[in-house]
Amino acid sequence: MLGNALMVVSFFLSISGCYNQDINFSIRFGQIEGLRAQDRIIFEENRIGQVESISYTNEGDYLVHVQIDKPFVNAATEYSRFFIIDDPSKRGRKAVQMVRTGKGGLPLEKGAVVEGTTRFAFLLSTMQDNLGKAVSDLNRKFKEMSDDLKGIPESSEVKEFERYLGELKEKMLSAGAGVREKIQKDLLPWLQKEIDKLRERLRKLGREKEVEPLEVKMEELRRI
Repeated sequence: MLGNALMVVSFFLSISGCYNQDINFSIRFGQIEGLRAQDRIIFEENRIGQVESISYTNEGDYLVHVQIDKPFVNAATEYSRFFIIDDPSKRGRKAVQMVRTGKGGLPLEKGAVVEGTTRFAFLLSTMQDNLGKAVSDLNRKFKEMSDDLKGIPESSEVKEFERYLGELKEKMLSAGAGVREKIQKDLLPWLQKEIDKLRERLRKLGREKEVEPLEVKMEELRRI
């Protein structure tokens, strides 16, 4: 019994030790953009560690070996993403920016190798996720709309659609060329089909002119 108890105590002490010391792991990058040893790891504008060394692999990419300081080891999890930036506090130096895409998650293990990304790829992925959620929400509204249009003197759903197109325009104006191209190629055709369906439903009620403001906004989106 005593032996078993000691084994349990030892187990929990070993787990505790994992979270009370610095952690070292590696990040794989296709390019290092001038990154070098002792450059900072940054999370939410805080220095949380540093680059220990960099090695070139047989696959033609780089392994950036990093250390996360003890107070921040719980921030580095499976939801962490890493990309290289200009260090905002050290002119002429680079840094590795860490961001989180979700709360919780399993902590990164000592010696792990995680895939790095680029700032543009991360922002594009975030934009796509946001657009995906917006499209899903809009699709739900359209399904609800089909049962609510008849007998409504002025469709609040149409106005909601118009508001959404206005917000999409603002996002496109502030986005990069790649994001705008993807929206115009993938999202706008889908939106146009939904507008056409809406126009047909309203036509049967003699209210097809309500769609005209939506067409105007769609044309503005195509010209961005």
